[in-house]
Amino acid sequence: MEKIEILGLIAAALTTSAFVPQVYKAWRHKSTKDISLTMYLVFLIGIVLWLIYGIAINSLSVAVANGVTIVLALAIVIAKIKFK
Repeated sequence: MEKIEILGLIAAALTTSAFVPQVYKAWRHKSTKDISLTMYLVFLIGIVLWLIYGIAINSLSVAVANGVTIVLALAIVIAKIKFK
């Protein structure tokens, strides 16, 4: 594995893990009143495109980060709809 890909994996782990506290808080408190559904839907579309891009260029860091972030963003969207 190239050094630059390792750097990408570290960056991916940090930026993706930044969503975990938001997902945890939303589900724990069953509240998403201050979260914009529109923002998360647009964001979700963007990360799906990033995932496709990561797969197309064979970048493990881009693909994994965006695959995991899709799951986390979907959790927020589902919470937003469920706890409305």
